[in-house]
Amino acid sequence: MGKKTQPRLLLLLFLSGLVHCSATFVFWTANVEISFVNSYNETEEKYCECGLYGRNSPVRSASGIITLPVGDPKGCGPDPVYGRNTTSPPWIALVKRGNCTFGEKINAAKRLGAAAVVVYNVDGSGNSTTHMAHSDAGDIVAIMIGNTQGMEIVRLVKNGIDVQMIISEGMAHGPWMDTYWLYFLSIAFFIVTAASIAYFVFISANRLYNMSRSKRNENRLKSEAKKAIKRLQVRTLNRGDEETSSDSSMCAVCIESYKVGDVVTVLTCDHIFHKTCIEPWLLERRTCPMCKCDILKALGVEDDRKESFSAESPPDVTVITVTGDTLYEVPLTDPGSLDPERQHRYDNRAFEEDSEAARG
Repeated sequence: MGKKTQPRLLLLLFLSGLVHCSATFVFWTANVEISFVNSYNETEEKYCECGLYGRNSPVRSASGIITLPVGDPKGCGPDPVYGRNTTSPPWIALVKRGNCTFGEKINAAKRLGAAAVVVYNVDGSGNSTTHMAHSDAGDIVAIMIGNTQGMEIVRLVKNGIDVQMIISEGMAHGPWMDTYWLYFLSIAFFIVTAASIAYFVFISANRLYNMSRSKRNENRLKSEAKKAIKRLQVRTLNRGDEETSSDSSMCAVCIESYKVGDVVTVLTCDHIFHKTCIEPWLLERRTCPMCKCDILKALGVEDDRKESFSAESPPDVTVITVTGDTLYEVPLTDPGSLDPERQHRYDNRAFEEDSEAARG
């Protein structure tokens, strides 16, 4: 596996793990609609998005008449008794949280034919709800509602009022749908985008700088090569020259034999080439095609350039010189000056005494 593939695989695994973890935090709210006939023979309807589907509940609609367990309102025990034990007409079990697991409550009502199970929270919890985990009880709609709303329905049922309930899907909620999570994603996206742009700008600027620097260096070398080419010896071949009398003598650039009247350039290594062939070569490579001799170094063009820089006067630097028992400050720009009036004298006898004491 290539080194470039490993970071991509790690990123893919991280993202898939993040999606999986995020999916475990997704929950669905439930719309709860109840209707009943009040004492004035009027139909009342109440609607709210106040239910919460259980983690193992199918997210689908359900409807039926609210039915309470007989005796224990929490619907626990091996065989709780409900006022109904058939699926027709559809009915929904309303039980209180506590005494047993959610799965036991749900399975008990499911065995008796309930279309859905509604669990209301414990006393003193207001209308708050929690996530129900009931892995042992699936394939039946199960939601939780708040204690306040649950007790209101319980009172209506105990007063002999038939309460019809319709449960429908609400909204999906998850980490990415939370306001703070959206803020976090926005900030993270901005930071990643800004970092990517900054990295791109840095890489582009660095590349442009290197290209500009390389071009300047190439132009400088070409300029120096032009100076060096002007110093090279140029000859016109005549009849009787060694180069024209031998068929084995040929230009190494164009691979053609020399003829009388050809203008040739003699390099510092004594190799000769056609002038029109070797000059473009030297401008680009600055070395002999045969022996790789550097014409800039051979002609001292680079040394001249270095000397032009070193010819500038260096800054005044003071050094300490030792002559006998006395230390002097001597300017580096004028080391030959030993005028005592211009020098600062230091007494180094104390230093010598300390050195002798250390050796002793």
